[in-house]
Amino acid sequence: MANFSTVSKFLLQGFAEVWELRVLLSIVFLLIYLATLLGNFIIITVTTIDQNLHTPMYFFLRNLSILDMCYISVTVPNACINSLTNNRTISVAGCAMQVFFVLFCAAVELMFLTIMAQDCYVAICQPLHYPVIMNHQFCVQSTVASLFSGVIFTAVQTGNTFRLSFCRSNVVSKFFCDIPSLLKLSCSDTFSSELLLLLSAVGFVGGCFIFIVLSYARIFLTVLKFPVKEERGGKAFSTCVPHFLVVSVFLGSGLVVYLRPSGSIEVIQDLILSVFYTIVPPFLNPIIYSLRNKQIKKAVRKVLVKYLFKKQ
Repeated sequence: MANFSTVSKFLLQGFAEVWELRVLLSIVFLLIYLATLLGNFIIITVTTIDQNLHTPMYFFLRNLSILDMCYISVTVPNACINSLTNNRTISVAGCAMQVFFVLFCAAVELMFLTIMAQDCYVAICQPLHYPVIMNHQFCVQSTVASLFSGVIFTAVQTGNTFRLSFCRSNVVSKFFCDIPSLLKLSCSDTFSSELLLLLSAVGFVGGCFIFIVLSYARIFLTVLKFPVKEERGGKAFSTCVPHFLVVSVFLGSGLVVYLRPSGSIEVIQDLILSVFYTIVPPFLNPIIYSLRNKQIKKAVRKVLVKYLFKKQ
């Protein structure tokens, strides 16, 4: 990497300049991180132990929870430590690894959300065909395809970014390394890299978003046909609307950060948007997708009674 970069290390943006505010924000983000780990760990545990939850929907929920734990762990712990110790340096190799894993987790998260929208659509609109369409083979193959596609997509983007030379300022305008921030620091011609980023966002992200929108649109149209008093319709709305809101926040904030014109957003706004697509989704997903679910609550109580209270 030293062959094409005159920068040996980068400086990450801190949460704040004032020490007291920096400590406060670090504690807040650390608490969010721990709550995210706990919520996702609960989902992983109960969906693994409880045989009644060995269904396609909970298979994807378990995978999403594992991914969310990895996603938030790539950025938050390091950012909190850096902010508290005021040591903001990161090597070029470390920055490249962080770019790869952040982008990989975001890409796979989007594909998982897309598959889960399909799962929701089949469950509500084609319930009789659900066991055939969402069979175990499809679940495994779609998960493997998501991971493999994420690796290819991320490797291309990361490699295309770090082939550039960085000889301007080495201050990254975020609390973690990402492609838009690094493109600002490059003294090479970044047109091809920006074009690739644009085409990837329009093709990959746009394609997934359109599929999700169409899935939820068909769900809502189907639910509207249900009798007013039918519980199934209300349950579908209460489940799908929060799902769609999380997807919208995740994609909306991510697209603004990655597709905005260079220098069009202030640093503080950039930091807030970064939080919305790296920290908020992993934190909210356990609450929206599972902890509001009666089956999950029942499974949690069952596990607690079986493995904790029984031992006492």
